Amino acid sequence: MTTSATPRPGSMDGTSKSASAPPAGSSRRGTRAPARRRADTRFVLVCLLPALVLFAVFMIVPTMNVFRMSLYTWSGFSPDMRFVGLDNFRALLDDQQFVRAFQNTVALLVVVTAVTTVMGLFLAAVMTRQRLRGRNLYRFVLYIPNVLSVVVIAAIFSAVYDQENGLLNGTLRLLSLDGLQQVWLGNQKVVLYSVAVAMVWQSLGYYMVLYMSSMASIPEELYEASALDGASPARQFFALTLPLIWENLRTTLTFFIMSAVNLSFVLVRAMTGGGPDGSSEVLLSYMYKQAYTNSSYGYGMAIGVVIFAFSFLVSLLVSRATRREPLQY
Repeated sequence: MTTSATPRPGSMDGTSKSASAPPAGSSRRGTRAPARRRADTRFVLVCLLPALVLFAVFMIVPTMNVFRMSLYTWSGFSPDMRFVGLDNFRALLDDQQFVRAFQNTVALLVVVTAVTTVMGLFLAAVMTRQRLRGRNLYRFVLYIPNVLSVVVIAAIFSAVYDQENGLLNGTLRLLSLDGLQQVWLGNQKVVLYSVAVAMVWQSLGYYMVLYMSSMASIPEELYEASALDGASPARQFFALTLPLIWENLRTTLTFFIMSAVNLSFVLVRAMTGGGPDGSSEVLLSYMYKQAYTNSSYGYGMAIGVVIFAFSFLVSLLVSRATRREPLQY
């Protein structure tokens, strides 16, 4: 005798249709989601379009024009332009003034970056970790140079370095150190260091504040625990503070290298004009002279291409050399 099984409520046979049927409205929600994502994408693109247009007009197009003009010889005023290919770049290799400007730029970058970074980290650590009376005043005083115009800073240091009435030589005379007096902006051996001091003074306060903001975010409990383990303040700085602000340090190093190239041009142009005898010439000031003073616009643009490649390469090398696993707390 055979019996037929009656499907029970909730069994596969009895609920196959209801289980496979999508809920009401789910198909409409499924079609609305991609449409909404497309609408969001269009909205973002519309918002970004003005910034992208400005970036293309004022950054990409001029940069491409620099690369294009570096392949021509042109005075900058006449309608005659002659294509010379890579001849401008070959001429740079035999240009001793360009080589000297390149060496001066590298020297300034190395000296100013090292001094500014070390002093900025030291002052930031002191301002953050030590209980100094009036530290907000010190922070304000150190930050003032960054607010001033670079031309104003150049005028200040030109007065400080003045041979007869300058503050530096006057102080040396007061201390009976007449033998140390110099023509600070006229001596080929010291003029580059004189410019470097002005660059450090202008930049120090800004980077000190950046490092202070990173150090202030480190929990105090970490310092208390390390102090209980017997760590000295110096040990805390190298084993705790420096690793925890490393990402900020990497970013500021790259940013400083890019800005120092421009800063050196303005200070050299305002303080020394590249003299004496080209001993303080930097790449940007030499490019300016060739393009706008010597009417060698194409040659100047070739120097601009070298500056672009040099800045990009140095930033890339610094980023690679300082890469490490970030620490979290």
